[in-house]
Amino acid sequence: MPSPRLRPLRVRGSLSWHNLHLAASALWHLVDGIELACAELRFLIRSRLTEEPFCCAGLVCRLAGKVAVITGGASGIGKATAAEFVRNGAKVVIADVQDDLGHAVAAELGPAAACYTRCDVSDEAQVAAAVDLAVARHGQLDVMFNNAGIGGNPLRPPLGAADLADFDRVMATNARGVMAGLKHAARVMVPRRRGCIICTSSVAGVVGTAMNPAYSASKAAILGLVRAVAAEMARSGVRVNAISPAGVPTPAAMEIFSLWFPGKSVEEIRRIIEVDMNVMDGTVLEAEDIARAAMYLASDEAKYVSGHNLVVDGGLTVSRSVGNVSASTARE
Repeated sequence: MPSPRLRPLRVRGSLSWHNLHLAASALWHLVDGIELACAELRFLIRSRLTEEPFCCAGLVCRLAGKVAVITGGASGIGKATAAEFVRNGAKVVIADVQDDLGHAVAAELGPAAACYTRCDVSDEAQVAAAVDLAVARHGQLDVMFNNAGIGGNPLRPPLGAADLADFDRVMATNARGVMAGLKHAARVMVPRRRGCIICTSSVAGVVGTAMNPAYSASKAAILGLVRAVAAEMARSGVRVNAISPAGVPTPAAMEIFSLWFPGKSVEEIRRIIEVDMNVMDGTVLEAEDIARAAMYLASDEAKYVSGHNLVVDGGLTVSRSVGNVSASTARE
C-alpha cells in the first residue's frame, strides 16, 4: 500500500513564520522557566530535609563549599556580608563582641550555615580561636574577612592635647586586630595553598579625615598591611585584598555621627551620611553594597586579584576630602 502523501503546510492570513517563531520562542522560555523553578523547589526541599543552607536564586552559588570567618559580623557591614555569603552557598563563623546580636544573626541564617563566637580582635588568642573554630567545625577556612573595627573617641581634644591611650586603643583593634587575622588565616591557608583574606579599610584611610586622625591612621595602616602581605602570600596561593567603603549609616556610624552633630535628629544624621557626604546622585551606599564587593573578592571570579584596594565610595575619594562636610555641617 503506498504511503500517504504529506501535504505541505500552508500559512494563511495573518499567521506567518515570524509569528510562529515568536510563539515557539515564548513557549521555550516558559518551559525553561518552569524547569528552573522545579529545580529550585527540589533544592529547597532537599535543603530542609538535610539541614543544608538554601543557596541563591537560580542555583548560581558563587561561594559554594567555602567557609568564612567574619569579624565584626554581628551588625552593619559584617552582618550584611554574612547574609550575602550564606545566600551564595558559604558557611560562616560570625566573630564579634556583641553577643546577643551575634547569636541572633547566626540563628537567622540557620545552624547549618552559621555559628557565633565571641571574639575581641585586639586579643590575638581570640582571633586564633575563631579561626580554629572554623577549621574544627568545617574542616577548612577559605575566606577570612577582617572587618571588625572601632571609631575611637569622636569628641577628641585638639591635637595638642591628644589622648594617646585612645590612639593606642584604636590601633590595637583596627590595625593590630587585622594583623592578627592575617597571621592566623595564613597559618591555616598556606598549607592548603589557597584562600582569600579581605580587610575592611575606609575612605578615611585613602584620603584622610580631620575629624579622627586615629581612625584615619589605623585604616591607612590596613592598606599598607594588605599590600605587604599580598606580596608575601602570592607564592602561597593566598589572595589578600582590602575594601574601602564610604560612609554607611550602620548603628556604629550613626552613634559616632550623633556625637559629631549634637542636636540633630536621627533622620538628619542619616541625611548627612547618605546625602551630604554622597557625591553620586540618584543612589546611596548601603551595607549590602559592601557585602557584594566582599563577595566578589571572596569568589573565584577574583582568582587573580590580590593586593588590591576596592574603593566603594561613588567617587568620593577622587573628588574631595572625606572631612569637607564635617565642620561646616556641624556649625549649622
